[in-house]
Amino acid sequence: MRNRVKELRARDGLTQGDLAKKIGVTRQTIVSLEKGSYTPSLLLALNIAEVFGEPVEAIFTKEEEVQ
Repeated sequence: MRNRVKELRARDGLTQGDLAKKIGVTRQTIVSLEKGSYTPSLLLALNIAEVFGEPVEAIFTKEEEVQ
């Protein structure tokens, strides 16, 4: 799964810690999300979308498999 969390966080001038605090997770969770090594729960994805004022599907996209 790909995401635009880092891009949107930078757009809004938020640190990883700021975003983590707003959505109630650890900074390490944000680090993992931005690296692509963590797939968020639906609730977490909705909370992130709310902070950025974007629809979930504009932030998180399914990564197509290369065949």
